[in-house]
Amino acid sequence: MAGHIETIDFRGLPALRLSTAAGASAVLTLYGAQLVSWMPARSQERLYLSEQAICDGRSPIRGGVPVCFPQFAAEGGLPRHGFARTMSWSVIEQRAGDDFALATLALSDDSDTRAHWPHRFNLELTAAIEDGRLDIELAVHNRGQASFAFAAALHTYLRVTEVETCQLEGLYGFEYRDALDGNTLRRESGDVLRVESALDRIYHNVSRPLLLRDDGGALGIHAQGFPDVVVWNPWEDGLTRCTDMAPGDFRRMLCVEAAAVRERIDLPPEQSWVGRQTLVAL
Repeated sequence: MAGHIETIDFRGLPALRLSTAAGASAVLTLYGAQLVSWMPARSQERLYLSEQAICDGRSPIRGGVPVCFPQFAAEGGLPRHGFARTMSWSVIEQRAGDDFALATLALSDDSDTRAHWPHRFNLELTAAIEDGRLDIELAVHNRGQASFAFAAALHTYLRVTEVETCQLEGLYGFEYRDALDGNTLRRESGDVLRVESALDRIYHNVSRPLLLRDDGGALGIHAQGFPDVVVWNPWEDGLTRCTDMAPGDFRRMLCVEAAAVRERIDLPPEQSWVGRQTLVAL
């Protein structure tokens, strides 16, 4: 049996389920173009999704891979992380073969987006799975007559067995901005990053792949086009501000995000930009 794609209802939201013949699967909602599940073949769920996530078609969905565009966090005048994650996208491509499945969703500017961000754009989010690999690609096209600048991120929530036993490798020597300490600039001095308290860091110009080691298995993480890596965990105190997460859930997740945050992307008229994050189950 070849890979296939089917339309499903996910907690009341229209979605696509991608499957391969070997048993890998992913679920992509049309609301926000958000991956909410990824299971490599012969493995367990690798994305964290809160059991208390709000799926009402108006609110951000807590978990999976939200798309941040054209703003990151509250660094601008738009709603937190921009508007792309709370809009309905359209399916423009579906393909599946013997060992893969792929879907592309699209979002274009309309009167609502231009009222807050006066630019003409087209976004495409492509999710592709193979047996043990997930590729997520965000493409931005400037449809206007003037340049615009944007921030973007694939806000990836990774499911872990126990965050305190995780080790994130590959960040040694890179400069980061610590949002929990007045945005102080520091340089990573450890061979591995361990999570022992709240983390909210933006690592800059990360040029090598990362490896997340967890009791549930290792995960290779690689970004292209995105120069920054955001690492976030709210810890117990920060969890009180996340009303859509259960007590203790900070132990079961770690965000490792492909991002363009430190310097916004300047995009000339009729030009495109592409960023990708690849996850490989090891």
